[in-house]
Amino acid sequence: AAGGKIMSADLDPAAVGDEDAARVGLKPIRDWRAFSLQGHPGFLFISNPFLRGSQAFWVRQCLKTYPQKPNVCNLDMHMSPSETHGFWNCPRHPAGTRQPKTLLEKLRWVTLGYHYNWGSKTYSADHHTPFPSELHALAFRITAACGFPGFSSEAAILNYYRSDSSLGIHVDESELDHSQPLLSLSFGQSAIFLLGGPHRQDPPTAMFMHSGDVMVMSGPSRLTYHAVPRILPAPLECASFLEPSGSASVLPDGSAVEPVTEEDWAVCSRYIQNSRVNVTVRQVLGLGQSFPETTPSSVFQSEKLPANGYRDGAAGGDNGKRKRSGSDSNPDKT
Repeated sequence: AAGGKIMSADLDPAAVGDEDAARVGLKPIRDWRAFSLQGHPGFLFISNPFLRGSQAFWVRQCLKTYPQKPNVCNLDMHMSPSETHGFWNCPRHPAGTRQPKTLLEKLRWVTLGYHYNWGSKTYSADHHTPFPSELHALAFRITAACGFPGFSSEAAILNYYRSDSSLGIHVDESELDHSQPLLSLSFGQSAIFLLGGPHRQDPPTAMFMHSGDVMVMSGPSRLTYHAVPRILPAPLECASFLEPSGSASVLPDGSAVEPVTEEDWAVCSRYIQNSRVNVTVRQVLGLGQSFPETTPSSVFQSEKLPANGYRDGAAGGDNGKRKRSGSDSNPDKT
């Protein structure tokens, strides 16, 4: 990082047992390397807390499982439900190319739980599907270790970056409850992350985010501006962390993490050679809160392309992420 003093941050090893951490692919909390940044209270950076081989499962979930129905993704705008359902298992083309690779290259965003409405920049009670239990378990353990045992995973936005993509300056404020943190997970290629302040003109601090790195934005940092101006090739050592372990014998009973098949990993590894996936998990409602009333016709406009903020060089325009004027609707960070 540049622009602020980096300080070691204390976590709560007693919040999550070693076996509970391993069930979602995490190292024991005492082995995590966590840092805070002077001038950014509430911001935590955790350097790859994942067990070796477990990132592959989360990459597979992001590429194969989460884009499928009932979740919502940008492909829904161009394909019928029958085409998007189970697209991963489409047969190989005569030339030997595999359909998932083609569709994955077009994937820009996925929403889970309460589905973010790109048009109105809101969430609503009407547009909701069950939140993935394994991602809930992962987020619960990370946030508990960071001092937020009451965090509830209610929504997530997955952003898919190609090597020439970027994300403009924005702040995530569409959730009704800002007392709970914003959790950001990165997989695949690296990125430059800019962390600003509460005002758009505040000078940012730049840092690298590598595969497996985690950010937690809480307190005053929950509503700070941030951006991702560039995707970079990952350091060589990151590739070894991504490779699946290939053994189910080391997984604890009740593990949410499963072995990744060679066939699935062949597709995943090709994709992440020049792409990055970011997952942001957030709590939308506070205790006792409810959504304001909306008309059903306004709820299902989230399949519109986001207006601004996300730049995809390959597409030559704004895709996949949204930026609101003055602040942002784009609930992704990193």
